[in-house]
Amino acid sequence: MALVDKHKIMNGPWHALSLLCAVEMPIPKDLATVAFCEVQSTQEIHEKVLKEAVGFMMYHTITLTREALEKFRVLRVILGTAACNIPAAAVEETAHSTICHILNLYWRNTLEQIPVREVASGAARIRGETLGLISFGLRAKAFGFSVVFYDPYLQGGIERFLGMQRVCMPQDLLFQSDCISLLCNLNEHNHLLINDFTIKQMRQGAFLVNTARGGLVDKKALAQILKEGRIRGTAFHMHKSEPFSFAQGALKDAPDLICTPHTAWYSEQASLEMREAVVTEIRRIPESLRNCVNKEFFVISAPWSVIDQQAMHPKLNSATYRHPPGIVAMEGIIPGGIPVTHNLPTVPIKHGDNQEHPNEQ
Repeated sequence: MALVDKHKIMNGPWHALSLLCAVEMPIPKDLATVAFCEVQSTQEIHEKVLKEAVGFMMYHTITLTREALEKFRVLRVILGTAACNIPAAAVEETAHSTICHILNLYWRNTLEQIPVREVASGAARIRGETLGLISFGLRAKAFGFSVVFYDPYLQGGIERFLGMQRVCMPQDLLFQSDCISLLCNLNEHNHLLINDFTIKQMRQGAFLVNTARGGLVDKKALAQILKEGRIRGTAFHMHKSEPFSFAQGALKDAPDLICTPHTAWYSEQASLEMREAVVTEIRRIPESLRNCVNKEFFVISAPWSVIDQQAMHPKLNSATYRHPPGIVAMEGIIPGGIPVTHNLPTVPIKHGDNQEHPNEQ
């Protein structure tokens, strides 16, 4: 198994070289030899590692192209490669950061930190305000918000159990909410969800918070609406192009804007938890692909000759749609004792094995 990393983790802490893999290496040591590679790209990885590595773990600062992937001899086999995430890591940190952005917009603490001699004019009370969530969350209700949410992937009826209001269309949420918080992942269906048309459906004087993905918002449309005073303010944690700079881009002259670096996931505890979780996910192979995010393509396109398809976790991880992955784990699914070949016999697929689980939606 290969661990690939730069010495500096973007938007994270500096670690001494001896500590970079101290968390990861002990977990799979009884199953595999672990090779740590301190490199800037996959082109610098030693030939022996490329030839023998069955598992491959990297931080998001390393780019993995198709050409780079083909250099890994074991991972080139037609059985395919499973991509897994670790959805439970840094959930608390990200949720708390989102709440901080919402509170800062209402209380204007950040916006008033420079003119400290002036009264924090424009601060608003939260009780009675409606918070609209694109996705789902529970923390805001404790602050006095009336919560409305839109989440097409969440099981029906949960809103009744929790005493929350659910809408069927995002436009309904925009119209009802005093503050809108984007929490969803980015896909082809919600790209530029907040655009020149939808942003005009927001309430006059509403807030917008984006701690999800930069591609969800058309920043030119947002900048124009901020300059016109149609909404009271916006807070961004994620940007389409990072690192973000106030000196350039559509938002450079926009008023009432809070922008923070991509660090909502980080705490010392979350960093260690994430590193342990990603190696544990690799160690679980081949018994289970519990957090596999490309399962449907993997099963359809690849003949499974080594691992029984029933070893797959029966549910596609629901967090795939909503939570941004931290570290990417990529595993070759062929155990070291099995010779690599393009002519391995296939296991017949049982009728019904590839059906969607009823709770996936």
